[in-house]
Amino acid sequence: MYAVIESCGRQYRVEQGMELEHELLPNVEVGAKVEFDKVLLWVTDEGVRIGTPYLPGVTVKGEVKSTGRGDKIIVYKYKPKKGYRRKQGHRQGFMITTITSIGG
Repeated sequence: MYAVIESCGRQYRVEQGMELEHELLPNVEVGAKVEFDKVLLWVTDEGVRIGTPYLPGVTVKGEVKSTGRGDKIIVYKYKPKKGYRRKQGHRQGFMITTITSIGG
């Protein structure tokens, strides 16, 4: 059994017991319970349910295990022969959530 959920504008395929690495959710701390209610697809032994766009009453629950920051990405802009150079770094934050249940 698995589901496809939407979180922070991205889609993830999740199964019960797996660890999901996704973008930071606002106002959620480590150890907190989270609930994803934007379920797009739900596959069980009985069959497949597809939402239009979301499935009503189906939720995916999980627990936030840790947070972190990804590798540094360098953003470098320049225009030749004009003396314009800009260098900026960025590290994207992420959360690791353990999926505890899928159902509705």
